[in-house]
Amino acid sequence: MTTDVQLSSLYQHLILDHYRKPRNKGELQEATADVHMRNPTCGDEIRLQLQVEDGVISDVRFQGEGCSISQAAASMMTALVKGAPVADALGIASRFTAMMHGDPEAAGDRTLKDLRALAGVARFPVRVKCALLGFDALQEAVKQAAGPDTGT
Repeated sequence: MTTDVQLSSLYQHLILDHYRKPRNKGELQEATADVHMRNPTCGDEIRLQLQVEDGVISDVRFQGEGCSISQAAASMMTALVKGAPVADALGIASRFTAMMHGDPEAAGDRTLKDLRALAGVARFPVRVKCALLGFDALQEAVKQAAGPDTGT
């Protein structure tokens, strides 16, 4: 039981660290995609900007306001997808979404790195939308960056 408590404490610390000192927060001057999303239920907001070059997310920034879950998830996500091929970023989004919907295999997926700290959010359905807000923005931004002629 002590191990579960220690792990829970570590995860809480990690979430708060990303909330208080977000990674990749700010504005991206030459974004190829710029998406604003809002969760009307709780008021969380995310503006996600991507720079995509040759199928790779070369840079990413976010701005936002909201609960620690939405902002920490956005910070963790940007740290993980920056420099990643778009296909890998979409794979991360898919795995994270599965984890948020209670998939235990996804929760154990080490490729999610810091995002695994948010696995417990799946037990609180009202908070799942908070955690997924940045990922919803990512999926829209990837579509925007691809342009209308690609069929994505």
